[in-house]
Amino acid sequence: MSVGLGERKLEGEFDYVIVGAGTAGCVLANRLTEDPDVSVLLLEAGGKDDYHWIHVPVGYLYCIGNPRTDWLYKTREEPGLNGRALSYPRGRVLGGSSSINGMIYMRGQREDYDEWARVTGDSSWSWDAVLPVFRRSEDHHGGANAWHGAGGAWRVEKQRLKWKVLETFAQAAQETGIPATDDFNRGDNTGVGYFDVNQKRGIRWNASKAFLRPALRRSNLTVITGAHTQRVVFEGKRCVGVEYRGDGVEYLAKARLEVLLSSGAVNSPQLLELSGIGDGARLQQLGIGVIAERRGVGENLQDHLQLRMAYRVDGVRTLNMASAHWWGKLLIGMQYALFQRGPMSMAPSQLGAFAKSDPDDPSVTRPDLEYHVQPLSLDRFGEPLHRFNAFTASVCHLRPTSRGSIHIAAADPHAPPVIAPNYLSTDYDRHVAANALRLTRRIAAAPALARYAPREILPGIQFQTEEELQRAAGEVGTTIFHPVGTCRMGSDNDPACVVDNRLRVIGVEGLRVVDASVMPTITSGNTNSPTLMIAERASDMIRADRREQARGTRAVSEIVAPMSVV
Repeated sequence: MSVGLGERKLEGEFDYVIVGAGTAGCVLANRLTEDPDVSVLLLEAGGKDDYHWIHVPVGYLYCIGNPRTDWLYKTREEPGLNGRALSYPRGRVLGGSSSINGMIYMRGQREDYDEWARVTGDSSWSWDAVLPVFRRSEDHHGGANAWHGAGGAWRVEKQRLKWKVLETFAQAAQETGIPATDDFNRGDNTGVGYFDVNQKRGIRWNASKAFLRPALRRSNLTVITGAHTQRVVFEGKRCVGVEYRGDGVEYLAKARLEVLLSSGAVNSPQLLELSGIGDGARLQQLGIGVIAERRGVGENLQDHLQLRMAYRVDGVRTLNMASAHWWGKLLIGMQYALFQRGPMSMAPSQLGAFAKSDPDDPSVTRPDLEYHVQPLSLDRFGEPLHRFNAFTASVCHLRPTSRGSIHIAAADPHAPPVIAPNYLSTDYDRHVAANALRLTRRIAAAPALARYAPREILPGIQFQTEEELQRAAGEVGTTIFHPVGTCRMGSDNDPACVVDNRLRVIGVEGLRVVDASVMPTITSGNTNSPTLMIAERASDMIRADRREQARGTRAVSEIVAPMSVV
């Protein structure tokens, strides 16, 4: 039938409706449909992950900034970045950001999760409690041990390429006091070494391959792509479904048990506000009726700001010159086509390091800096590589004190939200940034690298004083794509919290948020695999709640039935 403006075509009724087929959504779809009695609808605004560049590791260059795979968000003009606005990539495709990210497998630090346990009052969020959940998902190249799992869906492999310039940077880091490590994922990621990656034999291993594709064989899972969710639908305080738009038609999908928002740190708060959950005054100004007052929706945005330092070098080969000519590009292409090796198998960053910004500061008790080191250099992302050999050492502050926000500016679900990360807005963050640049210079000046005569080309040696270094950080800083925290979990009594310790939206029924937005504080490292862990835990919670509800229903029926007979 024809559906006009304001009319909604009924898509159907399901036990669970999941909004967003990113990392968390794919995990939820898989785990919930393991129960054959449960029906699940998974909605994804983007398309299928059949674009070939998704699967070639270096293909992130063609996926970020591509409307086929990216939401193409931008931040506001940031005062801390000297008035610059940044591109803010978010995956818009099956697999979500796991289809366009850097593929780095990283859990963070023990203390990150112990802090979550503290703020939620729930010890099941502690490191000791979540480590088995990480292990359950994992298929680690080294096999099962106390720290890693084998046979899980989430493949973790060593990288298939090494560079002399990166090996030498690692030696220089050790000369400045950063020890070598062969594993960043034991709860203490101190050290320098190569990152493990989510690849399988040189091909990207995204959440769609790992979790969604196996579940597609089940008859109780329905997946709809090109479905842009408009809002969550309520009857009173009870969430009963979602409205979405596809092919110019508006649909209503009903949920018998729960709606699960897995749309990420940008889209989940956007959907809550569009649906009437958020700061009441803000919503009323936009003509949106208030379902539940939760002032924390869209607040508490945290992200890792990377400071890109680049050094020109002599006497060592880097990707800049290895790919400078057609014959170099041809060789690189043949390496990958024949063996899935070589530069096209590279993660965007290969070598990592975790260190303290100020070892002499007693308040810095664990690494608060992360390095992503690359055998290449360029002026800006998306621009050509420099025509000389160079490397880039990007360093980010792992636990920034700056807090930003993401809020809708209109009641139109197709209007992008206002993304205001508020980078470098505290004195502490600016000081850590200056220290980070100083540490990078000490590594570059270490004896191991002297043979290559490194010369700083970005930001430049003219920046020397504390004030100058802070200004330089604002000039070279850019997101490393780790937004979290905009629907933070915590206590029901804390008005800044959006979800409780079981990820249920406070103030309503039948609605949870399951993605990186629920993190109260950002993890000390890359955020994709922690998001996967959150979804695994949420799946356990949802299934446990359903079993408990079923037991309660049976108990009531056993009481009522005899009374009815009498």
